[in-house]
Amino acid sequence: QVQLVESGGGSVRPGGSLRLSCAASGYSLTSQYGGYVGYIGWFRQPPGKQREGLAAIRSDYVITYAQSVKGRFTINQDYTENTVYLYIDNLQTDDTAMYYCAAAVGREYRPLEVSSYTYWGQGTLVTVSS
Repeated sequence: QVQLVESGGGSVRPGGSLRLSCAASGYSLTSQYGGYVGYIGWFRQPPGKQREGLAAIRSDYVITYAQSVKGRFTINQDYTENTVYLYIDNLQTDDTAMYYCAAAVGREYRPLEVSSYTYWGQGTLVTVSS
């Protein structure tokens, strides 16, 4: 049973930073899956809007960012904790959203597409306001 648990959200002022965590159980960040590739992605869904892909990291260390977040968002993982982190710098009001992590195993690497992912966490809320 794969479980993903996000944490680290909260209320911050514009210009602040956050570290979001995605703790995985039943899913190894380092496992190889034969001809399949495993990866963890971060998404967000602002109020009233669609869910969008932000960043993803593969089991072989390949990292992908959405163009819109390059330079402000950083994804990395701690294999000893089986946890993926998303660091967000210089938070702005339009970063307000529910943030989700998700896990995928597939033949193709489509890291920013919602449909690629099978397992989802419950989300952690980030609110940016002055």
